[in-house]
Amino acid sequence: MVSPDPAASLSTLRVPLVALISGSCVSVGLELVLACDIRIATSSSVFSLADAREGTLPMWGGTQRLPRAISHGRASSMLLLGTEIDAATSRAWGLVHEIADDVDGALDRVVESLLASGPLALELAKEAIHRGSEMPLRDGLRLEGDLNHQLAATEDRAEGLAAFFAKRPPDFSGR
Repeated sequence: MVSPDPAASLSTLRVPLVALISGSCVSVGLELVLACDIRIATSSSVFSLADAREGTLPMWGGTQRLPRAISHGRASSMLLLGTEIDAATSRAWGLVHEIADDVDGALDRVVESLLASGPLALELAKEAIHRGSEMPLRDGLRLEGDLNHQLAATEDRAEGLAAFFAKRPPDFSGR
């Protein structure tokens, strides 16, 4: 029997996901956070994926997503040695995108930025990031080109260009 994998379900959502982390983010909690696109932590946050120290393995993609987020060597330290990292280290390593003690304010800024962007462009950018990172560079570049062609035929792309030339904010419709 295969166990449910909430992290995989999260990672397949087409909209950008934002994780807010405060305090300890360990084991399955970190695996869920790794499935998100943008990660914001408080300065008191700590991160650990030390399942092996307890005789288990991460089961929701931690052994695969962590090395892609922070490099194989750093992930090996966390996975094999049980190394716990603090917020500053997690930022330096690329695990989190921002450290903010006012996480509500940081979340508001991120959400405003996402809402001001074209929803179709965000969806396709997320697809390019996720699918492209699993491909050789040449194939990833082809994917990016294909997605650009797909976006070029949308009303949102036309609106984005019209707004740019009219020097006004775009009014995207998601079409």
